[in-house]
Amino acid sequence: MTVFPADRYGLIRREATLRVGITDDKVAAAVRRGDLIRVAPGICVLADSSITKDADALYRLRCIAVADSIRDRSTATLSHDSAAALHGMPLLHPDRDVVHLTKRTKGGGFVRGHRHVHVGPLPHDDVTVIDGIGVTTLPRTAVDVAVAGNFERALVVFDRALTLKADREVMSEMLAARARWPGIAAARRALEYADPLSESVGESWSRAQIIAAGLPLPRLQHTFRTSEGEVRADFDWDGNVIGEFDGMQKYGLRPGETPREALIREKKREDSLRAKGFMVVRWTWGTLERGELVDLLRPWLEKPDGSAA
Repeated sequence: MTVFPADRYGLIRREATLRVGITDDKVAAAVRRGDLIRVAPGICVLADSSITKDADALYRLRCIAVADSIRDRSTATLSHDSAAALHGMPLLHPDRDVVHLTKRTKGGGFVRGHRHVHVGPLPHDDVTVIDGIGVTTLPRTAVDVAVAGNFERALVVFDRALTLKADREVMSEMLAARARWPGIAAARRALEYADPLSESVGESWSRAQIIAAGLPLPRLQHTFRTSEGEVRADFDWDGNVIGEFDGMQKYGLRPGETPREALIREKKREDSLRAKGFMVVRWTWGTLERGELVDLLRPWLEKPDGSAA
């Protein structure tokens, strides 16, 4: 059995395999058998590693592989969705097709193969180091992602950044410095609405759809006393309507608990809220993907004359 040499990240690099006498043909055969997974040209990981079963973790390894390559190690910094991966910042519909890098040059950005190279100003204060890899700081990463996306992606990334203790004022100043960039208006609006109380990408995306539709804004993560004890709701409107995004994912399984027991617990939790006179509206990721959330909530949040409830 071939033992492949791996670095501290678990990456198996071509120069290391050649150094110990493992030919390119042996590596290619291992990839075909499914023993190795190629994450970048000349770089693989063991397929039986637990990390390869996690798409986010595998993409993070791919970013490290590219950033620590001989070509990019001293000339580029991980940025955008790739920097977010190293910061552990979940995004809405993250771009995992390429690794994003930023170079301090005035021109010459490109998308080629597995690399998307951005160019432009990159002050040293906007760069930090994670696991030995140079990446844009948390505020800079959030701003880069927000400006490159739409309102929904921007709100999600700013919510996540604030949750991770990024400074709102710093991000606002960065946006001000990009006043003429495409996407800046949506990013600025998203930062105004960003809230660190949002606990997941799905909750942030839900709020983005609510805001875009002009529905009343909800209170986040309020705790209610019920017969089942204290129950915290994802969203509520004046304590009358409660909104819950994908509660089964949020609360998950407790130690030793079966999926059926978790479902029963969730039903009791929801029934305890209804017993207090609340209207509980629940939705899932699929509801958001299909754009059905607004129609689901509107009857409960608007008066018959169409005004906000």
